[in-house]
Amino acid sequence: MTDPDSRWYDEEAGPLVRLYAVTTGRARPSGERLDLMTVIHALPQTGPDPVLPPEQTAILRLCRPRPHPVADIASDSGLPLAVVRVLLGDLLEAGLIRATPPVPPAQLPDARILRRVIDGLRAL
Repeated sequence: MTDPDSRWYDEEAGPLVRLYAVTTGRARPSGERLDLMTVIHALPQTGPDPVLPPEQTAILRLCRPRPHPVADIASDSGLPLAVVRVLLGDLLEAGLIRATPPVPPAQLPDARILRRVIDGLRAL
């Protein structure tokens, strides 16, 4: 017999909730797929706070003071990226966040122009 006070996990093991329970069994977000560098902005609340699962509440709390990229949210929340994407998709559908996609590489300035600007600044 084992001691009923002994636990097979410790405090560092984390939550005992299976990830599929957090996402209600979904593996992909229902809306658009969010890139790692998509910046998430928490929108201001106009009415009473909605009742959300603790993981989504933590994501909103994380993004309230300043926007965060999806990769940072996954890292700071301790949840896998796929789970964070599903939760962010739900928050996006609920109108609680805004997602700003990263700038495509084709819209970035040419590297030669940037090099000339840097050289010009160094010459000052």
